[in-house]
Formats: sequence, structure tokens, C-alpha cells
Amino acid sequence: MTQNGFDVKGRIALVTGGGTGIGRAMAKDLSKEGWRVVISGRRKDVLEKTAAELSAETGGEVTWSAADVGDSASVRALFDDIRERFGRIDLVVNNAGISNSSVPLEDISFEEWNRVVAANLTGVFLCTQEAFRLMKAQEPRGGRIINNGSISATAPRPNSAPYTSTKHAVTGLTKSAALDGRPFDIACGQIDIGNAASDMTARMSGGVLQANGEMMSEPTIDPAHIAQAVVYMASLPLDANVLSLTVMATKMPFVGRG
Repeated sequence: MTQNGFDVKGRIALVTGGGTGIGRAMAKDLSKEGWRVVISGRRKDVLEKTAAELSAETGGEVTWSAADVGDSASVRALFDDIRERFGRIDLVVNNAGISNSSVPLEDISFEEWNRVVAANLTGVFLCTQEAFRLMKAQEPRGGRIINNGSISATAPRPNSAPYTSTKHAVTGLTKSAALDGRPFDIACGQIDIGNAASDMTARMSGGVLQANGEMMSEPTIDPAHIAQAVVYMASLPLDANVLSLTVMATKMPFVGRG
């Protein structure tokens, strides 16, 4: 489909963490718009099932390639697979990520810190690095990278030091990539998500610890709203970029004093 003068039909998109939740919703809506979508994650059975379901639902081409975004060799193999199959990449959505245990900062293990950093920050860097290599070399050159930042890229929740640290860092990486990508027609932006309904936010209806020490149920929103925002960001020609966009539940306790 041509949107705002940019023809997305047949262009190649990668969505990491695309087998479930928000990533699945993103992949579905991108496919509906005409993108040829590759979903990635660690669980081959989930990816295979999701790719088949989305292809049937959208009538588009949704395929999969398993990878651990925190592992450099695995990410390199992922992009080699995309290069061999399609010859290029036009859109990378860095969506994969995990949260940390909701325990006091001093009780977070070094192993858990490393797992969160690997999934949420190192993975974004490695995929961005491989995307740059391919986008610079391909003809026509360039492409777009969209990073999942989260509301936690701006403000923390209690007991979230690893997750919040990585999401703050993603903002810096997004800005650096946006700057470094300019000469090569590579646009990089970030979507900060507040309480999209997913496995990660399932516990919110039962109460979430607030900054004032109280437990409170929080509203969530349909991941489809996030997916449509990503579709809009991806629809822009490469001379236009959404650097930062926040999509959140209107009544979540974020704006104002916590």
C-alpha cells in the first residue's frame, strides 16, 4: 500500500519478539499493509505457529527465523538469513525484551541483571548494528529502525532498576542511531509503550506497587493501538522520522506526581 508517498508493498520487515504479544500485533498489522514480515524469537514452535496463523489471517507473507538477540553470533545468523532470502531489509522493529523480578534493588542477582541487559539493550544494539551493515550496502540503500522503549525509558517503577536502566539506555541508542544513520538514509525512532495488554502486564489488574508504596490496579490497552502506531511510523518516507512517540493507557498513573 502506498502511504504518504512511500510504497511499503513487498518491502522487508523484521519484528523481534514477534511470536507473541505486542510483537505479534505489530507483525500482523505490518503484514496487512503489504510488508513481507519476518518474525524472530527464541522459541521455534511459537514462531512457526504464529507465522502460519498470521499468513492465513492477513493473506500476506509472514515467515520466521529463530534467534537470541542477546547473542552476537545468533543475531549475525539472523541477518545473514534475511540477506540470503530477500537481499535486503527495509524495517527493523526491535521489540524483544524481558522484565526483571519485582524485588528490592539489592536482591537482584548479577545473573538476572545480565539477562535483562542482554535482552533489552545488547539485543537492540546488535540488531541495529547488523541492520546498519545491510542497509548501507543494499541498493537502494537505507531503511528504518523502530525501538520499543517503554514508559520506563522516562520514569521508573519501584523495584525495576535493571529494566528501567536498559530502557533509558535504549533512548540514547535510538538517538545515536538516528544521528549516525543520517548520511546513509537510515531513520531511527522509538515508541514508548504504557501498559499494552500482554503477558508482561497481566499482573496489573491484580495490583501493582506504586511509588507511594500502595498497591493499585492499573488499566491496560489493546496491543492493536501500538501496532497501528508502528504502522504509521513505518509508513513514512525516509526523509521523515518519528524520533519519539508515546502510546499509553489514558488513566495509567504516569503523568503527574506518583
